[in-house]
Amino acid sequence: MQSIEQFQERVRAAAADKQALRIRGGGSKDWYGQRLEGEILDTRGYRGIVDYEPTELVITARCGTPLSEIEAVLAERNQMLAFEPPHFSEDATLGGAIAAGLAGPRRAYGGGVRDFVLGAKLLDGNGDVLSFGGQVMKNVAGYDVARMLAGSLGTLGLLLEVSVKVLPRPLADTTLRLEMSEIDAIRRLNEWGGQPLPLSASFWHSGVLLLRLSGAQAAVDAAVRLIGGEVVEHAASCWEELREQRLPFFGGEDALWRLSVPSTTGAIVLGGVQLIEWGGAQRWLRSELEAATIRRSVAAVGGHATLFRGGDKSVGVFDTLQPALARIHERLKASFDPAHIFNPGRMY
Repeated sequence: MQSIEQFQERVRAAAADKQALRIRGGGSKDWYGQRLEGEILDTRGYRGIVDYEPTELVITARCGTPLSEIEAVLAERNQMLAFEPPHFSEDATLGGAIAAGLAGPRRAYGGGVRDFVLGAKLLDGNGDVLSFGGQVMKNVAGYDVARMLAGSLGTLGLLLEVSVKVLPRPLADTTLRLEMSEIDAIRRLNEWGGQPLPLSASFWHSGVLLLRLSGAQAAVDAAVRLIGGEVVEHAASCWEELREQRLPFFGGEDALWRLSVPSTTGAIVLGGVQLIEWGGAQRWLRSELEAATIRRSVAAVGGHATLFRGGDKSVGVFDTLQPALARIHERLKASFDPAHIFNPGRMY
């Protein structure tokens, strides 16, 4: 297995030579973000579960540990990564999942990646190992820094190890199918979201709304009677296909945009086709419209748009940062990676 000392030697040499390093695990999300630059720093040789306390609902593992290995160990104790990270490949690693910060269908109801990060060890641009947070939710020393690494796309350093909170699997899962318009789906999802219902996922596309209910059997049964609709048998594969973007909607040739908007936002007319997730808060859009037009329309309702996959990345994958926020990003980058060697240009 690769050692921390080997990583340190490589990083210090790169910093001295001003040589960019491209942190890479399984490469399952190489397409995400701006450009790929630098010599590959492969994390797969640094793998393994360091600690797992099922009674404490915490697992700690090294960055190169395959996501599938983590999930298999958790499944043996009937537990799960509640943010349902997408794999996009059998080679996906835990470090890559945290660095990408992408969550699956349960996100709106269970929390995002950073909500479950308790602690982390980071190798910074000086070759020093920094530790943040801990292994319990009540430990707040450095906790925000550990969470900040979620979604940083490896631009602040090499995430060596991470402690993540896990949750028990629901005792019951039921998926309902309801036919309704986009406007009705958004309205109903927000109405249900304001009630004590065991919602755990939703998506609408082409006049059909799928709604997943998870929890105690009695609570799920009561929600089924209240909401109505048709019960979908063997629905687990459907939610996995949504998480992994294997549904036909995601197979088009147009650029795929991810729109983040207030959940109560009505229909956003941008041409193309849309799929709505997270109770209305996440809209997937396939459209040939110009990036500026899409971003203006989304900003007008208080949201932002990400060029998720495909398209012309010269328009910027992520929305342009406001000056004050950009300065914060610059200072963080300079603090953790003074030589700017880690994944340069991956985010902005």
